[in-house]
Amino acid sequence: MSPPRCARCAAAAALRRPRTGQPLCRLCFVGAFEEETLRAVAAGRPTLSPGTTVAVAASGGKDSSVLSHVLARLSGRLGLRLLLLSVDEGISGYRDASLAAVRRHRGHLPLLLVSHEGLYGWSMDRVAAGLPRGGHCTVSMKPPRNRQKATGSSMEAAGSHTEGSRSSTEGSRRPQGLARPVASAEAAPLPAVPRCKPLRHAYEKEIVLYAHFEGLDYVSTECVYAPQAYRGHARTLLKELEATRASAVAALGHSGRFLAVREQVATKALRACSQCGFAASQPLCKACVLLASLERGLPRLALGK
Repeated sequence: MSPPRCARCAAAAALRRPRTGQPLCRLCFVGAFEEETLRAVAAGRPTLSPGTTVAVAASGGKDSSVLSHVLARLSGRLGLRLLLLSVDEGISGYRDASLAAVRRHRGHLPLLLVSHEGLYGWSMDRVAAGLPRGGHCTVSMKPPRNRQKATGSSMEAAGSHTEGSRSSTEGSRRPQGLARPVASAEAAPLPAVPRCKPLRHAYEKEIVLYAHFEGLDYVSTECVYAPQAYRGHARTLLKELEATRASAVAALGHSGRFLAVREQVATKALRACSQCGFAASQPLCKACVLLASLERGLPRLALGK
């Protein structure tokens, strides 16, 4: 039996695309992936103007490596200036290797590296030492108010959130009653760096295939704290659902994007954190509450009631 032919150019197919089932050759798959990323950028941020600086979140993993590679290739067509933004949380045995991968393969892109130790005086290892088992993966520390000044006044942040990672978030929020729309950067009354998700259409399998065909090197080591995180249960459930129904992950991600809350339902209004000035639903944002608790030697108070 002869091998299947590419559905676009009739060359020998190199894969059957997980998302559509189409047989494609390597070049056509790479081209389709990049064109879809280009459309995702245009649809997600239609007002993105030429000359805007886009900070690409770079962790050294497969998702961020693919994102930075694709955006660098498309930057000429988009008219954007790119820089890589990496965060060193201070996780020994994990973050050092991934940051080394970012430095090795950043090419001509400038790199901005910030650390929890430098910003807050606390590494994640120090924070984790005083938290309940699994609690450290619920921590969200925000950079200080002047983060935008450090990278330019006209800046967007591009995250490597894929269809799977978005669905994992929805899957872990819904059982906890946390599935709710978040105010966009445009609608928020507080200073914020707008964000876009160019890979929100992509399946994890296609991310891996693109990285393979483009010869991208990335770190696949799991964070030492990941096995204790609640979202791991949601990810396992999603994989089981996907094995039963291939479109389950895409359907969950799609429903999350169109989630709405009725007007008569009471929701918390965003305000400015009295300590750092960032958006919060309480007088203090969660990051400032945690930092205050750490300074007092009572980090558990910041994670429970």
